[in-house]
Amino acid sequence: MTPDLLEQGARRIEEHMALLAAGGGNAGSGGRHASTGRVVESGEVDVTHGRILYLDDVSVSFDGFKAINKLSLDIAPGELRCIIGPNGAGKTTMMDIITGKTRPDEGTVFFGSTIDLLRYKEAEIAQLGIGRKFQKPTVFEQLTVFENLELALKTNKGVKSSMFFRLDSQQSDRLAEILVTIHLAGSVGRMAGNLSHGQKQWLEIGMLLMQDPKLLLLDEPVAGMTDEETARTAELFLTLKGKHSLMVVEHDMSFIKTISEIVTVLCDGSVLAQGTLDEVQADERVIEVYLGR
Repeated sequence: MTPDLLEQGARRIEEHMALLAAGGGNAGSGGRHASTGRVVESGEVDVTHGRILYLDDVSVSFDGFKAINKLSLDIAPGELRCIIGPNGAGKTTMMDIITGKTRPDEGTVFFGSTIDLLRYKEAEIAQLGIGRKFQKPTVFEQLTVFENLELALKTNKGVKSSMFFRLDSQQSDRLAEILVTIHLAGSVGRMAGNLSHGQKQWLEIGMLLMQDPKLLLLDEPVAGMTDEETARTAELFLTLKGKHSLMVVEHDMSFIKTISEIVTVLCDGSVLAQGTLDEVQADERVIEVYLGR
């Protein structure tokens, strides 16, 4: 990890602690803060520098085309970061790199301060606590909502273990909690194939939540949804913020306005602008390449 990223994280912690000392209560990062002197337990992501995800100077080319060009980006624990930009800006490729689907030609990608994601395979990165939702919902349509969530639990998936598996009380409580969170408590026995498009999207998000991810990557989650489903998805994401870190790639600017704090604009594989939605919408470069006049 580069010194400038560590310095940014250290500055964030100093600001956070200053707010706490001034009686600011829950500040930044969803009300969490990290103690710089604590020991990080096995399986825990070290966020003592105030960042859960770091990309620094990342580049990747495909057949001579530079899809990602010296991209640097970082996200705080509990943050909901919105990513926008024109088609071909590198948004999906960036997610591919974070999840191990694509290897960059150069640069560094860290999960917390100590986990170098470039050393891990795609399945291993999912086990580390990074969940990804693609544009099209992928659920088991011949199974019920309950069965989809049950299958998504972090359990031994061996044949013998699966045959004799029974939910314990803690797992049952967790499943019931997620059903409420994703607005499907009243549809627990419905076949997933009979759900609306938006409900299938919620179910897939619920399946990710059953894995208890620390970071969620969500690619155009409200595409194809009704207005009501879009509004309820915004409620869902705002509920998840703070408990999880979220990176949301989306083109629906009304949706972005509802959920956003910080918006990052990608163009030609690198960060073009970053700030509040009002700030990036007023940026002449963003207007020129993405928003139009």
